Amino acid sequence: MRIALYQPDIPQNTGTILRLCACLDVEAHIIEPAGFPISDRHFRRAGMDYLDQVSIVRHDSWRHFEEWRREAGHRLALFTTRGAVPYLEHRYDANDILMFGRESAGVPDDVAAAADARLVIPMRQDLRSINLAMTVAMALGEALRQTRE
Repeated sequence: MRIALYQPDIPQNTGTILRLCACLDVEAHIIEPAGFPISDRHFRRAGMDYLDQVSIVRHDSWRHFEEWRREAGHRLALFTTRGAVPYLEHRYDANDILMFGRESAGVPDDVAAAADARLVIPMRQDLRSINLAMTVAMALGEALRQTRE
């Protein structure tokens, strides 16, 4: 199981997600450009000393990430508010990549079209979105529940 963050723009969320990945032994991929420098103090504070314990793979563009993913044969599950399938109904595989878009804008249409699955976490219609780090935790928890013995 892997987590991919598409051009993340809030350092605190990214640091928190990387801390989660460290604790659950899940590889993290960051698709550049990020909206902050990796040296950002908010990023470091949220990740604490866990950042040295997580496997982070940085991709300098969507194109490079997508080339790597296709060559490696990983399925891509995109979590999006425009998803068609509720995340609890999806069948995960241990080799999946769970991808999450920018907090401010999600992912472009061409990135969404490349996903093998577009998943949604159902929520109240009158609210905009769940915090990204919380969404990753919910999605990863379900994916690991299904795939780890």
